[in-house]
Amino acid sequence: MVKTINDSKMSILIKNILLDDNRTDILIKGNRIATIAKNILQQADQIIDGTNKAVFPGLVNGHTHAAMTFFRGYGDDLPLEEWLNTKIWPNEKNLTDEIVYWGTKLACLEMIKTGTTTFNDMYFRFKEAARATDEMGIRGVFPQLMFDNLDPERGKIIQSQINYKDFESGYSKRIQFAIAPHAIYTVSGNSYKWAMDFATEHNIIVHTHLAETQTEYQNSIKNFGLSPIRYLNNLGVLKPNLVIAHCLWLDDDEIKMLADNDVKVVHNPNSNLKLASGHRFLYNEMQQKGICIGLGTDGCSSSNNLDMIEAMKMMSLLQKGWRLDPTALPAAEAIKVATQNGARILNINAGKIEEGSLADMFMVNTNTPAFTPLNNNTASNLVYAANGSHVDTVICDGKIIMKNRKIDGEEEIIKKANELVSKLIKH
Repeated sequence: MVKTINDSKMSILIKNILLDDNRTDILIKGNRIATIAKNILQQADQIIDGTNKAVFPGLVNGHTHAAMTFFRGYGDDLPLEEWLNTKIWPNEKNLTDEIVYWGTKLACLEMIKTGTTTFNDMYFRFKEAARATDEMGIRGVFPQLMFDNLDPERGKIIQSQINYKDFESGYSKRIQFAIAPHAIYTVSGNSYKWAMDFATEHNIIVHTHLAETQTEYQNSIKNFGLSPIRYLNNLGVLKPNLVIAHCLWLDDDEIKMLADNDVKVVHNPNSNLKLASGHRFLYNEMQQKGICIGLGTDGCSSSNNLDMIEAMKMMSLLQKGWRLDPTALPAAEAIKVATQNGARILNINAGKIEEGSLADMFMVNTNTPAFTPLNNNTASNLVYAANGSHVDTVICDGKIIMKNRKIDGEEEIIKKANELVSKLIKH
């Protein structure tokens, strides 16, 4: 378990920190930002000297599979369908509670090290993932993952085994729960409709993969007579609490469907490129229609790391590249997508450094080449020049969970991960 440096009743005063290219102080009381002003004189339990630091809102990883850290570097350089069928799914049969627990701990360790304070997960044995994350001190959303292999009768059995009481007890308020029908090629239409009804009843999100690959698009038309988004629209599943990962293969009419129903979308540029799923993510087209777009890394099996700073750079450069427009998705907007938008998608009062918001933030060391010179371009330097290794300090829920890049227990996490991986990957 991570030993946080202060408890929930303590206060933190950050002095002379660079925020939006201006020096200021930030006072944190409990789990909230209480005051942002110059020369705060109030006493605090913990004081952080921000002289050589800049602060940003904690990053929100909008789509990942945390415990797949154990698959990092395994099955690389294969098409999505072959990768899933020959590498990932056969070995996932070997998953245990212990593997998911420590795999998630490893993911949390990496995310903290790179400035992420909240993530939206999608994986098996969600209770173990939630327990690991709770102990690590950051926020997470953990869904009951649904696969029925397109068999409605099997779907009914799965539905009967899902009990909201499983989501309710034994965790801090940093932990939320969701429901996650995996994809239209693994989950029947009846299960999708049931999942949305269940989520609406309990006021939680539905998290799914959709319109990720050209193959998925073509098979959807072949099997259902409709494109992926039109298929879910026809099922009545496009709702404000639906969060779609990927969303690469769509047209203008489908964008309007998403916008009209306030569906949320999470872009995963690194995974999309590595699996060759596509590169023309229609950011401008969706953003102009009012769709809330977040950013994710996907799992370490397809993106190989959980560095959201790297993902921001990739997202921005991709938009500039395929549009042949250097003004597309500027650095400040990329940060907004990775923070404010992600928090909105997950319904948490975070993603901003402002009075009253949850105290989720990270600090970078500006006394480094990547942030030199400091010419009112801190946001650009973060997105285009830096990476997760520049993160120095992380605060989540008003608690310091990393300082000077040190996290209590990280050696044990790495040791256990190396010991357990042989139990998971058999071939």
